[in-house]
Formats: sequence, C-alpha cells, structure tokens
Amino acid sequence: MKNPESGSAGPGGLTRLRAAVRDMWDELSASERTVAQYLASAPAEQMMFASAQELGAASGTSNATVVRALQRLGYAGLPALKRELAADFTSALAPEVRLQQRIAHVGQDLEGIWNDVFDETQERIEQCRRLTGTDALKRAVEALAEAREVFCYGVAACELAARHLALALGRIGRRARFVGETGFALADPLLALGQGDAVVVFQPGRQLAELHVVVERARAVGARVVFVTDELGEVFEDRVDAVLTAPHTPTGNTNEALTGLILADALVLALTTLDETRAVEHSHQLTALREQLLAQKEPRTRRTT
Repeated sequence: MKNPESGSAGPGGLTRLRAAVRDMWDELSASERTVAQYLASAPAEQMMFASAQELGAASGTSNATVVRALQRLGYAGLPALKRELAADFTSALAPEVRLQQRIAHVGQDLEGIWNDVFDETQERIEQCRRLTGTDALKRAVEALAEAREVFCYGVAACELAARHLALALGRIGRRARFVGETGFALADPLLALGQGDAVVVFQPGRQLAELHVVVERARAVGARVVFVTDELGEVFEDRVDAVLTAPHTPTGNTNEALTGLILADALVLALTTLDETRAVEHSHQLTALREQLLAQKEPRTRRTT
C-alpha cells in the first residue's frame, strides 16, 4: 500500500478508508470508533470540504478525536485523507463539476467561507511542516549553496512559487532565473543549464513529461536538483538531491502555490544565513536603486513679477 502521507492510494481514497476502518476496528477506542463509523458512511465530497471541527460535530465527538482516529487509521491527518479523496474526484469529475461542488458547499455564508479558507490553509501548512524534515531541507540548501546559477522551474499554478524563488534569490545576491516553458520551447533554457548549476522544480502531483527531461538534463550536465512536490517524491527521489513535500490543495479553496511559497522562503532564509555579507550588500544596493527610481525632481516654481 502506498504511504498515505504521499498521495492517493491505489484502490481509491474512499475504498482505502473503509478498508482501514475494518482492519483497525478492534484497536480503536469507543470515541474513535464513533468517528471511524461516521467517516466510513459519510459522502466523500462532504468529508473533502469539512474541517476537523465540523467532522467532530457531525460525529458527536471533537476535532481532536477526529485527528486521533485518522492517525490510528494510518493517515498523517485530515489533509492526507482529503488528498486521497480529491484524487478520486480529480480523475472522475470534470473541473466545472468540482467547482460547482465547492460553490454548493460554501454557499453564500461569508463566515463559513472565511473559516473554510483559513482552516484549509492551516491544515496544509501544518502538514507541510510535519512532512518536510530537517534532513531534507539541509540537502536542499547544500544543493543550492554553491550553485553557479539556480533555475527555478514551474508551470501553471506552480509558476508563482518558481518566480518568487528566482526573484528572492536574486535579491540576496545569487544568480537565479525563472523557467516556465513547456514542450518544444523548453529546449532553449535547458541548453543553458550546465555543470555547477542547480534546478528547483515545483510540481505537486501531475507527472509532466517535461519533468523527466529537466531532471535527466540536469544529471547529464552535472547540475543538482531539488524537487518540491506532494505526490511525486517516490517517482523522483532516486534521481534528485532533495525532495521537499509541499501538500497541494485538496479542495481548490486555497492557492496551489501556498506551501511551495513557504518552502521557497525557508530556502532563501537558509541561504541568506550562509553568506550574510553578500545578502546585506545586495539588500543595500536594492534599496539604493529603488530610491533612485522613486526619486522625483522638485517641480520648478515660476517666478512672478
């Protein structure tokens, strides 16, 4: 069985959940059984859009009991279950149908919308923090620290995190460029990738053909690779220097790039501390250039006679 922290399971999210409830039933406490029984019978779309607090209320327990029950069933937490359920929906339902389901769930309740967005944001950030360990971060920083230039690759929703990392690295004095081409056009930026460079790839779950070409090109020329993903870690971990886990949105209610942006910030801060002098000097130059660009000449006043 696939690790429940790393993406959807083979038999399907809801099927795996019900199997886990059957297998673990005798080991659950009374309150955990109440939660498990509710989860096994609840509609998948209802669980996918619900917070732990809502599931606790619906099952007559508490949000803490929901989290404990899920962990006993083999999940890292509620976001892990949601990602498995979302994988089923992504493969079975058209995007417009999923959008209609999200709208139907939140309705026009502004307080509910506010809470849903913040709850999912918090869940994703907490999951990101748990799943990316210090060792993985250390390997990623080592891969980037001595890079001649860092290529930050991301397409579609991942473009935001890749652009952010390239910009932030430049501001601390490290050569970096954003790469977002796909298909035939990707050959040109890959031609510039050479020995001593590094690549940071942002892609949560879709196994694009371009990803394999990017990684193989880096290996061929002696460049190092950091992969920021949710579900593709097992696919690429043997071919890259480090994998950082960035849980994607199970519902579409929060920005796909959220956790990728956070990991990018962690990388930049770590690299900043490795060469404080260079970072401070480039920050000073950036401030000076901004002041020059914002400076306006005082308007000349007409002399009156």
